[in-house]
Parts: sequence; structure tokens; C-alpha cells
Amino acid sequence: MFRDATARYQARLAARPLLTQAVTTSILFAVGDISAQQLVDKRGVEKHDLIRTGRMALYGGVIFGPAAATWFKVLQKHVKLRSPNATILARVAVDQGVFAPTFVGVFLSSMAVMEGTPVGAKLERSYVSALTANWMVWPFVQMVNFKFVPLQHRLLFVNVISIGWNCYLSFLNSA
Repeated sequence: MFRDATARYQARLAARPLLTQAVTTSILFAVGDISAQQLVDKRGVEKHDLIRTGRMALYGGVIFGPAAATWFKVLQKHVKLRSPNATILARVAVDQGVFAPTFVGVFLSSMAVMEGTPVGAKLERSYVSALTANWMVWPFVQMVNFKFVPLQHRLLFVNVISIGWNCYLSFLNSA
């Protein structure tokens, strides 16, 4: 069964890579929010906020998934140094110096817009703590990602790790 699912995923990824990555990201962002609500907030099924989960799924599938998939291709193509390890470190540095600060802001801003709340207030309240937490987790994850994971699977790897991260982001966003 696992092999069949893997083969189907690989076939979809080969045929429609961006769509497959966007749908996968959407699903896993929703899983992160469900985890936040059920494991962290302990809301229970009857008090689960489906709209909140929907916002996370929408952001993951429409904004983050396509952007991150494209970003990984850009890094792969344009960030190349003489040694493989220097290349990995450079990709992590560019990722954490450019993409992370941008997409922490994009996430918080997107959530504020979808919630109908002021963007500036959300950024002022949460941006620094979210970016600081990001830098405690993601440089190591991205080192592993860029060293061991093939390009076509990097977003999936990030998405799986992101279940916990999205749990944190969802919790931070709802605070």
C-alpha cells in the first residue's frame, strides 16, 4: 500500500510538479493547524475552528507551496559555489536571509487579511518572535534538506517538518 501511494505521488509529481506540491502543501498546512487546535489548544472536535484550518490550507496551497517550490529551484540553479558544502551553507544563508524573513511576513500578513484584522498590528505583535523561532529551527532543517534531499522532494520534506512548525505558526497567529 505504501509503495502504491509513493508511486502515485511520484507519478503526479512528474506529471504536474507545481500542482502536486501545492496540493500536498495545502494538506500538510491543514494537518499542522488541526494539530495545533487539537494537541496544543485541546479544543476538541466540537470546538474545532474549520475556518482557521481552511485559512492555513489556503495559504499553504495558494501562496507558500508554489512560492517555496519555485524558490528551491532558484536556489538550486543560481546558488553554486566550488565545494558542495559551501554551496549548502550559501543556500541556507540565502534561504534564511531572504526567504524566511519575507515569508514570515507574508504568512502573518496573509492571515491578517483573511481574518479581516489589521496587518500592521499582526506584524508588530508576532513578526520578531516568529522570525526568531524560525532561525532556531530552520537553518539546521535546511542544511539536511539541501544536503540529502533531491530537489523534487525538498518541499515535501519541508512540509513534513512543517507540521510541527505550522502548529506553532497557527498557535502564534491565533494568540
